[in-house]
Amino acid sequence: MNAHASTEPYRQRDLPVCLGVRFLAEASTLALSVVIGWTIYTVSQTPLALGIVGIVEFIPAVLLMLPAGELCDRLSPRPLLMAGLALQCGCALAFLVLAMLHAGLWLFYGVLLLLGTARAIAEPAAQALLPLLVPPHRLPRAVASSSTVWQMAVVLGPVAGGLCYAVGSFVAYLVCALAFFAAMAGAATLRGRQSRRERTPLQGRIARVKEGFAFVRSQPVVLGALSLDLCAVLPGGATALLPVYAQDILKVGPQGLGMLRSATAVGACLVGLLLTRFPVERNVGPKLFAAVIVFGAATLVFAFSRSARVSWLALAVVGASDMVSVNIRTSLIQLATPDAMRGRVSAVNALFIGASSELGAFESGVAAAWLGTVPAVALGGVAAIVAAAAWMIAFPAIRKADRIDIELG
Repeated sequence: MNAHASTEPYRQRDLPVCLGVRFLAEASTLALSVVIGWTIYTVSQTPLALGIVGIVEFIPAVLLMLPAGELCDRLSPRPLLMAGLALQCGCALAFLVLAMLHAGLWLFYGVLLLLGTARAIAEPAAQALLPLLVPPHRLPRAVASSSTVWQMAVVLGPVAGGLCYAVGSFVAYLVCALAFFAAMAGAATLRGRQSRRERTPLQGRIARVKEGFAFVRSQPVVLGALSLDLCAVLPGGATALLPVYAQDILKVGPQGLGMLRSATAVGACLVGLLLTRFPVERNVGPKLFAAVIVFGAATLVFAFSRSARVSWLALAVVGASDMVSVNIRTSLIQLATPDAMRGRVSAVNALFIGASSELGAFESGVAAAWLGTVPAVALGGVAAIVAAAAWMIAFPAIRKADRIDIELG
C-alpha cells in the first residue's frame, strides 16, 4: 500500500513526453545554430564573428539562469519551461523575418540575445523537471535516456539545418518555430510529483540564490563534477569553429557542416543507448576521468585531421566520451541534491554548462583569431587532458568514487 502511494504521482506517459519535448527543442536549437553559424561566417569571413555568437548567448545565462533556478524552487519548473520554449519559437520567427529582409548581422546578434534569454529560462527548468517525473531508483536510466534523446537531436538537428539551408533559410526557421511550439504544447501536458519546497517567505531572493552556490560548495562531489565540465570543455570544444573547418580546411560546404555537427551526437547516441541498458554502476570516478582524457585526445586528432572521414570519426569519439562523462556527472549531481534545492543547483549546473559551450565558443573564436584555427583546437584538447589530471588530484572524493549514489544519505 505504501509502495503504491509512493509511486502514484508518476505516470508512464510523462517520461516519453518529456523526452519528446527535449528532442524537439534541442533539434530546433541546433538546426538554427547551423544556419546562423554558416550565415555569419559567410558574411564576416572571420572566426571572431563566430565567437561573438557564443558570448552574446552567454550574457543572458549569467544574468538570468540563477534567478530562473530560484523561481523553479519557489514555483514550478513546468511553466518556466513553457515560457522559455515560447520565446524560442518567437526567436525562430524573428530570424525568418530578418532573412526575408536581408538584415544586417547586428540584428541577428540581437535576436541571438533573446534566444540566449529563452535558453537561460528553459534549461534549469528542464533539468529540474526530469527528477519529478520518475521514481528516484529510475533516475540514472532516465538521465541516460534523456542524454540519448538529446544526442539524437544533435544528430538530426544539424543535418536538417544543413539540408534546409540548401533549400532556403526560410524553411529552417519556419520548421524550427513549429517544433518549438509543439514542444511547448507537450510540456503543458506533463504532471509528475510536486517537489518538496521550503517555505521561507521572509528570505530574500538573492539569499536563496546564494544558497544554491553554498550547497554546491559544501558538496565536493557536486562542485568537482560541475567544475570539471567547465574547465575541460570550455577550452576543448571545437564545435564553434566547425564552419571554418567545413569551408576552409575540409571544404565540405554547408551540408558537410551539418554532418560534422552531427558526428559527436552519433557517437554519443551509440554510447547512450548502451548506458540505458547497462548503466555505469561501479568505478564511476575513474571512468569519469578516463572519459575526459579520451575527449581531449580525440579533440587533438580532429584538430590536425585533413580528412573529412577521420574528422568525423574523431568527433564521434568526442561525443561518445562526453556522453559517459555527462551521464556520470549528471547522475551524481541529481541524486545528491534535495528537492528543495533542485532548481537552484540545476541552474548552477546549467550555468556551468553554458559557460563551457557559449563562453567556450567565444574563447575558441578569440584563440583562432590570434593563434589560428588548428592551434586553437589543438590547445583545447591538451587543456582538457590537463584539467582531468588536475581534478583527479584536487577532488579525491570523485577519483575514489565507486558508485553513483555516494553522496546519498
